[in-house]
This record gives sequence, structure tokens and C-alpha cells, in this order.
Amino acid sequence: MSEAHFEANGGNVAVFDTHPSEVIAAESPLHWSRERGLVDDVAGHDGDVKVVERPFLGHLILRGGAITLDEAVRAELGISLPGKPLGLNVDADGSRSVQWLSPDEWLVIVPGGEEFELENRLREHLGDAHFAIVNVSGGQTLVELSGDKARELLMKSVTYDVHSHGLPVGKAVGTVFAKTSVVLRRPNETGFELVIRRSFADYCVRWLLDAGREYGLRVESPSSR
Repeated sequence: MSEAHFEANGGNVAVFDTHPSEVIAAESPLHWSRERGLVDDVAGHDGDVKVVERPFLGHLILRGGAITLDEAVRAELGISLPGKPLGLNVDADGSRSVQWLSPDEWLVIVPGGEEFELENRLREHLGDAHFAIVNVSGGQTLVELSGDKARELLMKSVTYDVHSHGLPVGKAVGTVFAKTSVVLRRPNETGFELVIRRSFADYCVRWLLDAGREYGLRVESPSSR
């Protein structure tokens, strides 16, 4: 496990690469569902809704002044902080994003394995500025929903208005999903994303499978795509 140390604001910060070594098999948040056959490892979806698990992504929470953080994020990631509340900015290929969480808090999601080096670069760039960066990659996961009936499925599942006027492309909101909470994101015209706490991943997928039964819903692992 890699480790880095930074001296800032009179303190010593230890930063760890949370990815396990290759000799340790990583288990996704939907491992329980996969073992019981609820997640497909083979492509072949022909229903009106497709759900794809996106495990092991890098999730970083940034806190601090917007101007200072925006400069650092643009320099190191090539994406600006969202300019308004509930905003979501995504890069050209859709693999990296920055999301507004609160007036001084943002969620950055990058491909798995990038978060450790990104955190190190951000800390070096920010220097003695007042900020906080927390790696929450192990505590949450992302699930994609797409298909002709994805919106209808969400209308069964969340309390937020998911029509285009309520959830346009480039918006992300915290909302109630069944009996838990999720971050609901609209990164593009063709689909939605759910950022889910790891401990509720199986519950959310089982809910989706039940609510999406009439649409021929199936859940696929990343290898199916």
C-alpha cells in the first residue's frame, strides 16, 4: 500500500492508496448479489431498462473555498467546479466528473486507481490553502441506469421529480430512494446515475430488480458492457 505525507497548515497529513494489492481479490459492493445470480456477467440485455454496476471508481470529497479549489481542479483534472448549486460537470469521455454537494463541498469521481495520485497532486497544488480532501472510494459505489423506461423506473423509486425540467443534464441531487438515500445524477441525455452507500448497494439493486420487473430489467457487471 502506497503512502504519502504532506506538511500543511502546521499539520502532518498521511495519504494512503486504498486499492488492495493484486494478490488480494477485490469484491465489489454487489458481490453478494452476484453470488446469488442477481448480477449478470454476460451481455445480452434486451429489456427496456439496463442497470450497470460501476465499482472501484475513485471518489474524493473536496472542501474549501470555491475559487481556490476550482483553480486546482482545473489544473489537475481539466474540469471546472460547477458554477451553480446542484451542478454536475463531466469530461468529454464521461469518465471523470465534479459535482456540487454544498456551498463548500464537491464530489470528484475518477476511474479507479487515479484517485491516489490525483489527491497527491491536488494537495501539492493547494499547498497552505484551507481545504480538506477525503477519499471515500471504499464507502460508496456508482450504478448506471439507461433505456427507454429508466425514467419510469426512477419515478417508482425516488421522491424527486425526474422529468427533464426537474433533472436536466448536468444536475445532481440528493434524494430518498426507497428507504435509503442516494445521489441521483443526470450526466447525459441517455441515462442516469445513482451514487449509493456501499452498505446499501445490494438493497438498492434488489429494489430495482423488483420495481423494474415489468420492463425486463437486468443488472450487468462492467465486463458485460
